[in-house]
Amino acid sequence: MEVRYSPDKEGFKKFSSDELRDSFLIDTLFQKNSIPMVYSDVDRSITGSAVPAGEKLALTASKKEMAADYFAQRREIGVINIGAKGKITVDGTAYEMNNIDALYIGRGTKEITFESDDANDPAMFYFVSYPAHTAYPVKQIKLEDAESVHLGSVQDSNKRTIHKYILPGKVNSCQLVMGLTILEEGSVWNTMPAHTHQRRSEIYMYFGLRPESMVVHLIGDPEETRHIIIRDKQAVLSTSWSLHSGAGTQNYNFIWAMGGENQDFDDMDWVPMEKLK
Repeated sequence: MEVRYSPDKEGFKKFSSDELRDSFLIDTLFQKNSIPMVYSDVDRSITGSAVPAGEKLALTASKKEMAADYFAQRREIGVINIGAKGKITVDGTAYEMNNIDALYIGRGTKEITFESDDANDPAMFYFVSYPAHTAYPVKQIKLEDAESVHLGSVQDSNKRTIHKYILPGKVNSCQLVMGLTILEEGSVWNTMPAHTHQRRSEIYMYFGLRPESMVVHLIGDPEETRHIIIRDKQAVLSTSWSLHSGAGTQNYNFIWAMGGENQDFDDMDWVPMEKLK
């Protein structure tokens, strides 16, 4: 497990492009028959993936970083499959996971394994985990069960649908809020107008991009922004003081996950467009 430490606002301003990428970009995800993970000191999130290609993969604790006997001993997990059909087994109960299905796994779960139906066309499980103070039951969420909101317009190049999977009133969790945004063809801007949320951090994972395509992801203080070039199936960490927005060379999808003090989806500090620099 890789460990990341986030800079403060002043240190951030002095970073080169490579230093920004080293601190915030996660470009090691979705390796076959492996579970790469990044542990961030920001709200103690863990971001990872599992691509079982002929092997059953078990999610286990990293003793050094987690000081736990099993991964979910003091944590909750949100998982979304962006690949072909697979299966997640949680303490002996199997959950068939189609493309874009999600699964919430609560604190106290001891055994978690990932499998694919077809080794040549594997499932691609993406997960984000935060510390949890109590246990909530495991729950599967399909796209049609999500709370969906249509936003944006063709004129503003940001017509999109936000699918909310894990949030209060839908799936009980301690602090994790998680979902999926799908941009329509011809739309490239996400999360615009931009915002920050002082009371929680957020992680984006972009996918659905062609190999030659990219997203220019904005990060930092709204009045002194920086950017990170992001490719398909890469994730980016955002601190509570940083905005998180971007524009791509094509339409795309991204999974967002939040953790921190407040689970209210609309708890955002909006940034007027004219103040961005």
